[in-house]
Amino acid sequence: MATVRRKVRGARVSIWLTGRAKGRRRGYAPAVGEADGLDLGKIVEATVRLLDAEGLGRLSMRRLAAELGVTAMSVYWYVDTKDELLELALDHAYAELDLPGEDGGDWVAQLRQLAHEHRRILVAHPWVSRLAGEYLNVGPHAMACVAAAQRAMRRAGLPEEALTGGLSLLFPFSYGFGGAGGRLAELCRAAGVTEDECYGEFVRTLREHPEYVQPPAAVDPVPAVLPAGHEQRDRDFNFALECVLAGLAAMRDRVAEQVRPTITPA
Repeated sequence: MATVRRKVRGARVSIWLTGRAKGRRRGYAPAVGEADGLDLGKIVEATVRLLDAEGLGRLSMRRLAAELGVTAMSVYWYVDTKDELLELALDHAYAELDLPGEDGGDWVAQLRQLAHEHRRILVAHPWVSRLAGEYLNVGPHAMACVAAAQRAMRRAGLPEEALTGGLSLLFPFSYGFGGAGGRLAELCRAAGVTEDECYGEFVRTLREHPEYVQPPAAVDPVPAVLPAGHEQRDRDFNFALECVLAGLAAMRDRVAEQVRPTITPA
């Protein structure tokens, strides 16, 4: 047990679990005049702008410092590592979520809203899906999203022991759709084409090479008339989301049947 504890303590720990998420770091100070107007919030905002504009692979502390007009050591006065900075940027993106209120309401509509919002930020910020798979999502804005989903699921009648399972259905679903959509948007921007142009080229390729997806004597898998790429993805997401919500409702009723006491006639 002691060996396990040492290994866990030696692993990278989330900045949100260390108390270092509020600003000034230890060890050194920025050069004279460099700290004027600089704070952790501005550093995180600049990080998000760079990640949106240039992608995760090009971000460095030197590149960020140049964007801010300071030295890299000035940035290190606020964060100890690049990992800490990326965790802060990740939760900053979750701050964009439009969360349902806490005053009751239709649980289906609220979970639908959360799924759409989650997908939206993943598409708007393609780097978020990568960081969400790399770091613990325990920042205040991420946890506010989880809390909103839990409130809705409790109103739906899911028992406490089923809440984590419900979360494991809803958010990985929107994560899959949103992460793929964000990556597609990123690739299209790099290629200088629109997403609909990319989708159209994909469809043309399938029609030219039906052997990729069509077994002998099968029905043509590519309809003659297709909506625009973004419309098709929205349609698919909405249909799949309704299946998720219907599944939650069905499991709620099944769990209720399992725990309902059986009354034996006298």
